[in-house]
Amino acid sequence: MRISLIQKTKLKKFNLDKLREECGVFGISNHEDSSALVALGLHALQHRGQEGCGIVSFDGKNFHSEKRQGLVGDHFTNPEVIKKLPGKFAIGHNRYSTTGETSLRNIQPFFADLHMGGISIAHNGNLTNALVLRETLVKDGSIFRTTSDTETIVQLIAKSKREKIVDKLIDTLFQIQGGYSLVIMTNKKLIGVRDPFGIRPLVVGKLKDSFILASETCALDIVGASFIREVENGEIVVIENNVLNSIKPFPKQKARPCIFEYIYFARPDSLIDGKCAYEYRKNFGKQLALETKIKPDIIVPVPDSGVPAALGFAEQSKTKFELGLIRNHYVGRTFIEPTQNIRSLGVKLKLSSTKTIVKNKIILLIDDSLVRGTTCLKIVKMLYEAGAKEVHVGIACPEIKFPDFYGVDMPTKEELLAHKKNNDDICKYIQAKSIKFLSLDGLYEALGKGKRNETYPQFSDHYFTGEYPIKPLDNLGELKVKQLSLLSAKSNS
Repeated sequence: MRISLIQKTKLKKFNLDKLREECGVFGISNHEDSSALVALGLHALQHRGQEGCGIVSFDGKNFHSEKRQGLVGDHFTNPEVIKKLPGKFAIGHNRYSTTGETSLRNIQPFFADLHMGGISIAHNGNLTNALVLRETLVKDGSIFRTTSDTETIVQLIAKSKREKIVDKLIDTLFQIQGGYSLVIMTNKKLIGVRDPFGIRPLVVGKLKDSFILASETCALDIVGASFIREVENGEIVVIENNVLNSIKPFPKQKARPCIFEYIYFARPDSLIDGKCAYEYRKNFGKQLALETKIKPDIIVPVPDSGVPAALGFAEQSKTKFELGLIRNHYVGRTFIEPTQNIRSLGVKLKLSSTKTIVKNKIILLIDDSLVRGTTCLKIVKMLYEAGAKEVHVGIACPEIKFPDFYGVDMPTKEELLAHKKNNDDICKYIQAKSIKFLSLDGLYEALGKGKRNETYPQFSDHYFTGEYPIKPLDNLGELKVKQLSLLSAKSNS
């Protein structure tokens, strides 16, 4: 059964009780099986976006593009599709929309045929001044085909008066703002870019003579490539003739990577700053145990996101770890039509309790974050219905009080539970016996960074503090970035 666009919008809002992934990017140079390897890389990055996927290849003469709505495995495992993408160079993208509506025209990588040759671009993140730039470009005669902020980058590159593509790119980078990582392919180069604060991730790998650019190291692992290093904040890496060169056009400053890459976004086996994300998350649980006075009978994680932190808590507190909740991994996205009857089932479509484990137990339920609290409320109720004696809740990060503007789709400030409620109010809302959030100082301690630098924080931790490294210009009432689709609707009215 097809779900209408309106139904999808309702379903998206209904399910928005977790921070949504950004996007995943992958590119490879000089490999006979470039498109197949990009497909594998995108498969490993599927957790970063499930709305659409695309690959663009270059065969030495022509660029080839294939884009699909849905999952990588539903489309790019087909050999006939890969045959349509010949060449030794290819880039790919997994999409979760943060600006612009969900449609085939917004699926990346984008391609443009410029006077200096073809260019294809894949973008992870959000520009915080895309609307301002777009309005100026339209007044100057630019014609936009999509409602994605990424097309703004393409238009700026096309309009640059500089001669060389790298100079055009640098010209563009000094005009855009926000959190972004870019993978760009021309007829001669594979280029990677990371924003001046390093908010969005990008890594370099190598497979024999082929260089790879990817959002996470798990994408390198799946194709058998070795991890070389992270792209530095504000760095451009240019790969040409099997040689990687580095350009740093911005004034030097300290990096402020997104703290939620450590807490939630990165796949647990991906390396960040020398450690697997799993290790950081387990440390969050250990630190939470040090800050918590609750003495439960068992520790129960919310699967799968809360498992590493729950293991860390159980290890630190010497408390029994139990799978009191079982996740159903076979609930398809198109199965859930957002009717009232289905909504009333709540989380039971995805989770069920192991009743004999939780019955008559004092439970500490652990998850990595709490956004709107609607799912947590249903899980607490489920555990009580299964016979739990008490249900306490532990959250392995601080209270999320402020929205993101750099590529994470999340509720507005007013919809965030912790923005308008204190911990006592939150506890009453989710109907738990008590709730404990990891402190901000504890979070930094668990990350191995010591105390938070109040003058210049080591991370982009605006979710908790409201301190944004880049003030968004495309901002409505300090609530959320205005969707570019709204601009298009206004222009067409």
